Amino acid sequence: MFSHELPVQAQGVLEKAYKLFDGFSGTMASLQELIVKYFGDNGLIAAYIVAGVLALIIAMHLIKIVLHAIKYLIVPSVAVALLGTMFTSYSFAFLFPVSVILFALVLLFKG
Repeated sequence: MFSHELPVQAQGVLEKAYKLFDGFSGTMASLQELIVKYFGDNGLIAAYIVAGVLALIIAMHLIKIVLHAIKYLIVPSVAVALLGTMFTSYSFAFLFPVSVILFALVLLFKG
């Protein structure tokens, strides 16, 4: 069942990722040179601080989304599926996707 084309495909994906990263790295180097040219070292330090703060804000928002998904989606879905399994003749494997959809809609409308 193992395809011999898989390593070739993986190599192609890795080459594309390397090219993308190399282009991004070159763009960042030219941006760094531009900032140093027009704003000096203080401008470069300020740019690093701004980039770090933006990355921190994005990371905090992603963490908040994940924690809300756990709190309002995963835990209630498992609880409802377990209770449904205990009190009905349906299996956990049948009830869990239904409860996930139900609580996903609740989370979607909750905002």
